[in-house]
Amino acid sequence: MSREIFARRLKLSMAQQGKKQVDLIHSAAECGVKLGKSHISQYVSGKTLPRPDILRFLAETLQVDEKWLRGEALLDDASSSSVGTASKAPAVNANQKQNITRRVTEMKTFKKSSKLDNVLYDVRGPVVDEASRMEESGTQILKLNIGNPAPFGFRTPDEVIYDMRQQLTECEGYSNAQGLFSARKAIMQYAQLKRIPNIAIEDIYTGNGVSELINICMSALLDDGDEILIPSPDYPLWTACATLAGGKAVHYICDEQSEWYPDIDDIRRKITDRTKAIVIINPNNPTGALYPKEVLQKIVDVAREHQLIIFSDEIYDRLVMDEEEHVSIASLAPDLFCITFSGLSKSHMIAGFRIGWMILSGNKKIAKDYIEGLKMLSNMRLCSNVPAQSIVQTALGGHQSVRGYIEPGGRIREQRDYIYKALTDIPGISAVKPKAAFYIFPKIDVKKFNITDDEQFALDLLRDKKILLIHGGGFNWEQPDHFRVVYLPRIEVLREATEKISDFFSYYKQQL
Repeated sequence: MSREIFARRLKLSMAQQGKKQVDLIHSAAECGVKLGKSHISQYVSGKTLPRPDILRFLAETLQVDEKWLRGEALLDDASSSSVGTASKAPAVNANQKQNITRRVTEMKTFKKSSKLDNVLYDVRGPVVDEASRMEESGTQILKLNIGNPAPFGFRTPDEVIYDMRQQLTECEGYSNAQGLFSARKAIMQYAQLKRIPNIAIEDIYTGNGVSELINICMSALLDDGDEILIPSPDYPLWTACATLAGGKAVHYICDEQSEWYPDIDDIRRKITDRTKAIVIINPNNPTGALYPKEVLQKIVDVAREHQLIIFSDEIYDRLVMDEEEHVSIASLAPDLFCITFSGLSKSHMIAGFRIGWMILSGNKKIAKDYIEGLKMLSNMRLCSNVPAQSIVQTALGGHQSVRGYIEPGGRIREQRDYIYKALTDIPGISAVKPKAAFYIFPKIDVKKFNITDDEQFALDLLRDKKILLIHGGGFNWEQPDHFRVVYLPRIEVLREATEKISDFFSYYKQQL
């Protein structure tokens, strides 16, 4: 099945039936078919192809022949370009079937794995694809979609760059699969300062960013049908990796009315006999929330009661503002098996170096076989980036330059304060003030702006104001009423951006 032919015929069929994307989503919901906004958007844009059951649903709903929609039946689509007068797609006749068989015999095609059917990563999804298309045509786009410090003038500390240069000739070969001894020793000592219990050098694994380690952890743990609790909103890589591993991501709600803290009652309701673990993201991306010790203790109590592994994503633990203190949940759970993730990408402004780590702590006896799986997958990728590993000791042991950014008067803190006020001054927009990281997750009054599709809202803003941000659905938030803004740009840039966003909301009414 050709993606281009399928996308073209899908759009033609939708036009013939007078149906929009939202109509297909509503029809799918009525029929009990799982079809999300991101799925249909990717089908229409020719980015992905549907599973057989989804294809069957689309063909029946649009009243066209399934083989024709799939791209097997011969038809010159150009001859049907007059959408207003195009007739129903023809069925396949015998001669066409012979031609199809001959073509299939002559040319073999390759499709992506069906394991990717429900894997989405909209942080680099359809809206970003549209931004790239606009840039290729010469349009300048302000990118507020991804936490990438370097383009906004944040520089790596000179001492870190110097030390990497000095050690490059010593980093030409593979390291130990888990990482250089010096790097892991520094990480272990940092974990001790965070009061993470029962750790030794063999409990530290370095990775090409935390992203690689999340993938390894999910692949080593989950069998088909196993469940893992993941926050909503989430950093979507967690859901994607769990799904790709064959597991089922079960999203528990973080409550906006309670500073975006996890809803403990909702967590309890969603635990089943298939639940293996719970993920927390603290400090949180996309909300910027910081969980207090009392909330973390409640999560530990639930994990203890149901014997769950705790995965804690703490990549922003050194980007905490308002004189608050980050508490690692592993420090509260010495009797549970915990894996804590962190790295230097954000705290030292070296996202491109790709250096992260995970720390295994607590009761490792109950996870002996799982740990063997982690070692196996770590060995298979040989090792993580060795030059980046070489500067971990310097980065963790020396002057922590990020503190200057988050103290009163510091750049990140000032930008946080500005974006919070500027966005909440817009009629119809509200937000919880973030306490950490460099993201804010504002809420939209959907009735005021007639918003039923948040991805469409993000596309409309992009096309009207040349501003790229990510809609709430990209973070597995079910309601179409949020979006994430990265506030890394300097205040003068944020001022221009928020003025444009304010103007956009002054006239915007979503048309579907």
